[in-house]
Amino acid sequence: MMGFRGPHVRVSRRLGVPLTPKAARYMERRPYPPGVHGRARHERGDYAIRLLEKQKLRFFYDVSETQLRRAFAVARRRPGNTGEELIAELETRLSSVVYRAGIAPSIHAARQYISHGHISVDGGKVDRPSYRLRPGQVVAVREKSRALHPFRVSADGGHARGPAPNHLGVELSQLRTTLLRRPSRADARIDVDERLVVEHYTR
Repeated sequence: MMGFRGPHVRVSRRLGVPLTPKAARYMERRPYPPGVHGRARHERGDYAIRLLEKQKLRFFYDVSETQLRRAFAVARRRPGNTGEELIAELETRLSSVVYRAGIAPSIHAARQYISHGHISVDGGKVDRPSYRLRPGQVVAVREKSRALHPFRVSADGGHARGPAPNHLGVELSQLRTTLLRRPSRADARIDVDERLVVEHYTR
């Protein structure tokens, strides 16, 4: 199922977290929700608070409700903390790894790169952003795509956001990254309370 294709700046302001670099710049100037009543303070109930955290998680990873529920079901069956396992499930999606490695400027761009056939896993083309990676697998930009401008920017570090997460072995100059291990919660740099997401789905 396709991910979100609406106005990311508006959704970012509603959720209170920037979903794209453009949204981050815009929210510095307008750090309040959109609409004529955006500046007003509203008290949220418990359900609304849990729903907001779930929506933040869904939009950050650019997944459908069905995909998020499926990831939650997998996380719930795994040993350990369900919320942390849910984050790990989402972080091992191919689109997340392409974004985290600095190959794409946003999760939405990562989806596009994958869907358009620019990305390989272990040398074979994969065009599904939802593809789940296993430790040891190598993600790379395909040879025929490396001369394209967005990937030249990536190779020069133009899309990197600080040090690479510890679960990835990133070689940006080679437009390549390896999933070294299953991600931990600390590897996912997102402003979401996953405990409230678990509560939302188990209420």
